[in-house]
Amino acid sequence: NPASVAVSAQQVTDADLIDLADYADLVVRVKVRKQSDVAPERAPGLRPGYARYYIEADTQNLIAGNTPLGERVRYLVDLPLDATGRKAKLRKKEVLLFARAVPGRPSELQLVAPNAQLLWSEALEARTRLILEQLVAPNAAPRITGVRDALSVAGTLVGESETQIFLDTVNNDPAAISVVRRPGMAPVWGVSFSEIVDQAVRVPEPGSLAYYRLTCALPLSLPSEANLAREPADPARASDDYRFVIAQLGSCVRLREPPTLQY
Repeated sequence: NPASVAVSAQQVTDADLIDLADYADLVVRVKVRKQSDVAPERAPGLRPGYARYYIEADTQNLIAGNTPLGERVRYLVDLPLDATGRKAKLRKKEVLLFARAVPGRPSELQLVAPNAQLLWSEALEARTRLILEQLVAPNAAPRITGVRDALSVAGTLVGESETQIFLDTVNNDPAAISVVRRPGMAPVWGVSFSEIVDQAVRVPEPGSLAYYRLTCALPLSLPSEANLAREPADPARASDDYRFVIAQLGSCVRLREPPTLQY
């Protein structure tokens, strides 16, 4: 209902913030100076229960990005109507924008998603800064797009095996999951973002960028075309090990659709 939509429009999980920051060239804090309604017939793609606004705002702080901004910026944003169908009132409110610069128009911004504007707070800015620091770190986990190959090999002892699951990433950066089983012991798993899979394999810390990269991108089951079989028992074991990893990670909690590069 519109009330729950309105709530989720301002609430964000860390997964949501990673999505927004990941696609943004600019993260900027602004203070809304003026808002104008955009007529529905001039708002293609507007979701039911939402209104589109043309915003003029004063720049307060450039949190991330190298593009110089003027004292004032303009952009479009979609926001939900409240439970009674009334439109948002943004004037004088401070908001956080996840955006891209518009080439040749230094005072205009394009949000990375129609609703990539959040009411600013010190806590939200602090969360965002922590995520931005992880995204630009030299060893940052790459954005994962799927599973490329999975190979499972049995050991010499009964119950001994090693499975390696190679992942596709946006820039073809290395990423692989390993699962090792030893007789009478719980399975041990980890992920590596190095060319050498056996080095730096570790379980991603919950809440870390690597954790969300895996949790929010991996399919729930191992794609059959990714399973490279050698022996009859290998494909089933690879699938079992993959399900074990997915269970260890848990579910990705999002309150909004991730942005796309096409928007």
